[in-house]
Amino acid sequence: MKLSEKIILALRHTFDTALYFAVMAVKENFRDYVGRAGRGAASHERVAILGNGPSLARELPTLLERKCEYDFMAVNFFAEDERFVELKPAFYLLSDPMFFRATAMQSRVDALYRLLTERVTWPMTLYVQYYNPEHFDYRAALPNENIRIVPFHTTLYEGFPSVRRWLFRRGLGSANYGTVVQVGEYIALRLGYRRLELYGVDHTLLDGLVVDADNRLCRRDSHYYDTTPAEPKPIMKKVPAEPYTMAEYLAETAQLFRGHEILRDYADSLGAEIINCTAGSMIDAYKKHQSTK
Repeated sequence: MKLSEKIILALRHTFDTALYFAVMAVKENFRDYVGRAGRGAASHERVAILGNGPSLARELPTLLERKCEYDFMAVNFFAEDERFVELKPAFYLLSDPMFFRATAMQSRVDALYRLLTERVTWPMTLYVQYYNPEHFDYRAALPNENIRIVPFHTTLYEGFPSVRRWLFRRGLGSANYGTVVQVGEYIALRLGYRRLELYGVDHTLLDGLVVDADNRLCRRDSHYYDTTPAEPKPIMKKVPAEPYTMAEYLAETAQLFRGHEILRDYADSLGAEIINCTAGSMIDAYKKHQSTK
């Protein structure tokens, strides 16, 4: 890298650092909620993080057989599955804004909160975004004393890598690179786990891409709980609610996969290991293990 390029990069990182601290001061704060809360009743040496990819349907039976070996972290709508009660995740994670904002998914979100309230009979920590501009009351939606609610930070730091590691180690970082699983990985590392295993994290985000007759980018999105093949639907931004262009979607997908590389490097710096146990996963940042046996 030329000297001029190094200077420009340093200036950009300096600006990004100043911007990060300004945004955190206004939008969030500088408290390590995750670290202070700790693991609670969770006691195993390794954690299994469950994504919602279609491969989880194949992986769940084996995980249930070996549930005494893991602490589990589930995400999004996993509580809809009857096996949620069998698995008894120690951790649950909600990251999408639809969980605290009124959207077209409102009825399903409300039903999820009712299920969590009714089904959780064991100590469970629920992680939610600190940034909550509508002041959604999670405790009112989840009046279950077994569920401990802990916020996490969502403001990304894009400056100096050394400063990012410093922030990560103090619970002030964010892995909000595009998928709830990445947030889960960062939380698990912050809780001190040194072996993280990923299941149902297919990340086949380029499969099934089509552009329809109205020039909208569409994708056939599938999850492990789907019973029928999904039809391609426009890939929509959350704000504003309009379809992605191909360039925008590829740029965000690239950031997501770069986020996995950042998390891998951070895990390495802690002496921890992230193992991708999802057969057919498109993530290339982690060591792969294709079988739970």
